[in-house]
Amino acid sequence: MIVLLIFLVPLLGGIISFFISNDKAARIWTFFVSLVTLAFTIATLTTFKAANDLQFSAEWMGNLGSSFSLSLEGMSQLLCLLTAVLYPVILIATWKTNYRKANNFFALLLLTQAGLMGVFTATDALLFYFFWELALIPMYFMSSGWGGERRIPVTFKFFIYTFSASVLMLIGLIYVYIQTPDQSFALESFYNATMSTSTQSWVFWLLFVAFAVKMPVFPFHTWQPDTYEQSPTAATMVLSGLMVKMGVFGLIRWVLPVVQVAAYSWGDVVMSLAVIGVIYASIIAIQQDDLKRLIAYSSIAHIGIMALTVFAETKSGFQGVMIQMFNHGVNITGLWIVVELIERQFGTRKLSQLGGIAQKAPALATLLVIVAFANISLPLTNAFVGEFLMFNGIWNSDVTKYNILFTALAGLSIILAAVYTLNMVQKIFFGVTNPLTEKTYDIALNERVALGAIVLLIFVFGVYPQPLLNITDGFTDKLLKDININHLLVK
Repeated sequence: MIVLLIFLVPLLGGIISFFISNDKAARIWTFFVSLVTLAFTIATLTTFKAANDLQFSAEWMGNLGSSFSLSLEGMSQLLCLLTAVLYPVILIATWKTNYRKANNFFALLLLTQAGLMGVFTATDALLFYFFWELALIPMYFMSSGWGGERRIPVTFKFFIYTFSASVLMLIGLIYVYIQTPDQSFALESFYNATMSTSTQSWVFWLLFVAFAVKMPVFPFHTWQPDTYEQSPTAATMVLSGLMVKMGVFGLIRWVLPVVQVAAYSWGDVVMSLAVIGVIYASIIAIQQDDLKRLIAYSSIAHIGIMALTVFAETKSGFQGVMIQMFNHGVNITGLWIVVELIERQFGTRKLSQLGGIAQKAPALATLLVIVAFANISLPLTNAFVGEFLMFNGIWNSDVTKYNILFTALAGLSIILAAVYTLNMVQKIFFGVTNPLTEKTYDIALNERVALGAIVLLIFVFGVYPQPLLNITDGFTDKLLKDININHLLVK
């Protein structure tokens, strides 16, 4: 039953927020709802660990073979925990940001959280699609209503990309549903669907493109930098820290075990696209002068490595991807917090207009340097563990004969990430101050708390990642078993 609460609390909280007219009260209410959601999510890892506590099923659309089925296991637990942890941090970090009609903005923010929780827990394909849209639609309205000067054309492009991808996904899911032995949208029924190899191929591309757009993977990425740049920073944090994980999650849960023959056949093509995107995005990031666009391309590169690793189909790779989804969410949110602080104080995101801030804001400089080290996967930071496991998984993959080449090319991203990340730190914080940065002041208490929480997570899971490994271990074994059964059927 508690799995239902982590979806219902933000859903009802968001609906109530629409009716709170006072801006401060709406902000406090949203923060309170996020804390309650966090408490329930932590309870699923501690107090309520029995299988019957982590599952919920009720009649929904029985005539269509669809039920309101939710389940928390492994990857779902990790991503729900990430969502629950980041929401209070995002709200604390943006506490002093003023929004027009703040109650509507916070309501949409909570509805997005409800959609995310549903996506990560749904074990019914039709319900999964419903939650997918529930997460995307509020984000569209947040970006178009509270974004930058170019928000209308940018969010229209975002809408076209995501809507088109959603249609492709729905077509793919409905076709698989028709092929299930019991005409059911249940996850296990999808795993038992009977399709020829040629049929699996076009179903694979329908589903893959849908999830690749959301991640995004090259060449489906062009909506992302503009959307990140024009969206309000709180929305960008949710987009980058949480919503891109929907795509990776979809690949692992709804693609590999469902159309595994096609995934195996097209694996080299997808891995090639992913590694091209990693190098391309990293090189573009080096050229950026706008902080938001730099971090946007950095995110594309990191997600590209995850996509590459998913199709390597190894245990260490899968565990690395799951852990890295959590850690990437933490680290990228830390970077967006710094962007919010800099833009609010100086009115610019241009690296060329900044410099020497460390002299005036040592706390901000120290915290950003730690987050930057995590972004380049320095040992003892959280990202090192996930990235090491991912590269190990790619290297040891037996589903591609190009595993060594893919590992080497993806490894270039480590060097390129160090270039653009350290260059960003140098241009913002070191050197001499200029007329714009001369009157810099250090960060406030709420901002220290938000960044401090990020840094704490970076060190805790960098030094002791075992809890994350424990959460994903059983799920990874089950996933590999499902995939290997399908491989056996192919042979």
